[in-house]
Amino acid sequence: MKNIGSLIKEEFERQGHSIGWLSRQLACDRSNVYRLFQRDSIDTLTLKRLCRILDHDFFSDLSTELHEEESHPAVPVERD
Repeated sequence: MKNIGSLIKEEFERQGHSIGWLSRQLACDRSNVYRLFQRDSIDTLTLKRLCRILDHDFFSDLSTELHEEESHPAVPVERD
């Protein structure tokens, strides 16, 4: 599974926005945006904000990847 930062960066680049634009939308420094792109996890409120800012459903992306992994697990999934 790709980390969430990579998914956000891919969509951000696909849309062609600048780092400055995203930092203004998030009301943060540009360095925080670069760090965001490297993150393995993110809190849901921030992800919800990014969904609105980039008009993209990252929750759906994560859900799709989760279901694909369950369909084709590299390691057996233990279930109770």
